[in-house]
Amino acid sequence: MRLISSAAEITALSKQARSAGLHVGFVPTMGALHAGHVSLVRTARSRSGLLAVSIFVNPTQFGPKEDFSKYPRTLEQDRALLAAEKVDYLFVPSVDEMYPGGATTWVDVEGLSSLLDGRSRPGHFRGVSTVVAKLFHIVQPDLAFFGQKDAAQVAIIQKMVRDLNFDVEIVVCPTVREPDGLAMSSRNAYLNSAQRRQATVLSRSLQRVQMMADQGETSASALLAAGKGVMAEEPAVRLDYFEIVDRNTLESSTDVSHGALVAVAAYVGDTRLIDNIVLPGKAFTADLRG
Repeated sequence: MRLISSAAEITALSKQARSAGLHVGFVPTMGALHAGHVSLVRTARSRSGLLAVSIFVNPTQFGPKEDFSKYPRTLEQDRALLAAEKVDYLFVPSVDEMYPGGATTWVDVEGLSSLLDGRSRPGHFRGVSTVVAKLFHIVQPDLAFFGQKDAAQVAIIQKMVRDLNFDVEIVVCPTVREPDGLAMSSRNAYLNSAQRRQATVLSRSLQRVQMMADQGETSASALLAAGKGVMAEEPAVRLDYFEIVDRNTLESSTDVSHGALVAVAAYVGDTRLIDNIVLPGKAFTADLRG
């Protein structure tokens, strides 16, 4: 595996691969890799002639009171893991490489970026869509792989790709969970043992909703009440939102009979965690059984 820090170099290598007839796959990450990332990388490896992974902790998607400075950075460990998965290129740019001095251009997907996590984290998705757009221009992939856990991010990136005519296919991979149902996240490392147990309330609340939907319940209000009821059983966990929305527009749904995204965000201590399921889930899958 080759480590690259230059945008120009990774662009040139990608162009060479595509001109040779290889499909270029790309997995953008912020590092602190776990089994969820490995699942993305393995799927990408199986579908790509050349596979590039990026590690870049993007400062523009963090708010002033968020965890940019303490976000886990484990480059050597990540590098070894990716090499074992036969990644071809690891792109690790500096902030200056991604945001040259004087840069003032942003990509803002209006509407969607102010819903779900965007409502709680103003400006977050502007930073996400900008850096992903830049990475797509730099790496020039045919296929880009994202996790279903970040459902709002997926919807925004898909809309950006459509609106701006990016020549890239977005591949969404299932959420990977711990045996107790907790969605894997780099932020899980912040949790102490008590908080780690408390955090499973997110997946338990979604499991209750899924069970009711499987039994025929289609009323979003009834499903919301049930999910929030489970969240309330863990008073140490502070709910940010629990919503049922259209999985493409992220607008609230009242009836799930034609499918919906059920999304939750909550604070466990100072750590903000997110999770979701898709009902009935034709395009994506979510297995809460671990």
